[in-house]
Amino acid sequence: MYFGTGQIVFIRNKCEFTNCYVTADRRYFKGDLTKFDAIAFNGRKLKYVKASELPQQRSPHQKYIFFNTESSANQPACNPWWDNFFNWTSTYKLNSDVMYSYIYIRDMNGVHVGPRIDMDWVKDMKDISDKLKEKLKRKKKAAAWFVSHCVTRSKREKYVKSLRKALEPYGLTVDIYGSCGTFVCQEDEQNKCCAMISSDYYFYLSFENSFAEDYVSEKLLAALNNDAVPIVLGGSNYTRFLPPASYIDARHHEPESLAHVMADIIANTSQYHDFFRWRNHYKYSESEQKEDVCNLCTALNDKNMVTMESTYPHFRSWWNPDWEERCQDDNWDT
Repeated sequence: MYFGTGQIVFIRNKCEFTNCYVTADRRYFKGDLTKFDAIAFNGRKLKYVKASELPQQRSPHQKYIFFNTESSANQPACNPWWDNFFNWTSTYKLNSDVMYSYIYIRDMNGVHVGPRIDMDWVKDMKDISDKLKEKLKRKKKAAAWFVSHCVTRSKREKYVKSLRKALEPYGLTVDIYGSCGTFVCQEDEQNKCCAMISSDYYFYLSFENSFAEDYVSEKLLAALNNDAVPIVLGGSNYTRFLPPASYIDARHHEPESLAHVMADIIANTSQYHDFFRWRNHYKYSESEQKEDVCNLCTALNDKNMVTMESTYPHFRSWWNPDWEERCQDDNWDT
C-alpha cells in the first residue's frame, strides 16, 4: 500500500534514485528468485507463513527485508526459521537498517534531526513567547484522552481509571473521547478536536497500546502540535523522542503521584510554561511517506550497504526481547 507497483512511487516522489521496481505478483516466486535484489516480507503476516511458502532459492547478493510498523509486543516473530533469515529491517525501531518512523523531528531550519538513539538536544532552551503564554492562560481542564481500543496489552485503561480517581480530590479529571469514554469527537472533525485540545486542556495522554522499544506512535503529536503537555506511557526510552523537561512519563509515577504532579503544575504557571521551551528549537510532524519510500531505494543503491554481508542471527530477540514469553502466552507458533 505504500510502494505501489513499478517505479511510479519513486518517480512521483522525486526520489534521488528512481531505478527501483516494485512488484507484488507472487507468480514470480515460481521463477528464478535469485534475480531479485530484494524480497520484502510483511511483518504483520509472519504468523501465517508456512515453511513451504518461503523462497527456496537464495543468492548471497539478495536482501531479505523485514517490514513492520506495528508494535513488536502485539506482533512477535515466533518461528525459529526467522533467526538468521533477514538481511535488513525497515521498522519504527531506531536501529533498523531503513527507518520507517511514526514521527519526524526537525530543527527550525527544517533539517530532519530525529528521533535517534543518540539525540543531542539543545541544552539551554529559550523562554516561550508572550503570545503563547497568553494562549496557555485560557486553559481550564486537566487532561484529554482520545482512544478507540478499550482493552490493551499495556493495560493503559486501568491506569487511567486509577488516575481519574486520584485526581478527584484536586477537582480535576481526564476527559475520555471516543468509544472508551463519554465524550465525542467525530473523525471528520479533526481540526475542531485539535483546536479543543489546544484551547482547553493542560495535558494530553499519549498512551501506547503496548510496551515495545522505540514504539512511539503519532499519538504523541496530538499533544505536541496542540499546545498540551504530553503524558506518555510506553516501552520506549523517551529521551530519544522528546527534549528534557517537555513531558511527563507515567511509568515513573503511580496514579496518585501523577495526580499530585499534574495538580502542582497546573497551579504553577511558570513551571507549566517551561514545558513548551522546546517550541523555540524543534518542530514535530508525522513521518512523510515520501521520505520513507525514498529511503528504501536509496539503500538499495548504496553500494556499501548492498555489498556488506549482514543478517540478524537472533532476529526474534532483536524484534522483541520478550518473544519467548509473548509467543508462549498466545501460542503463536504454527
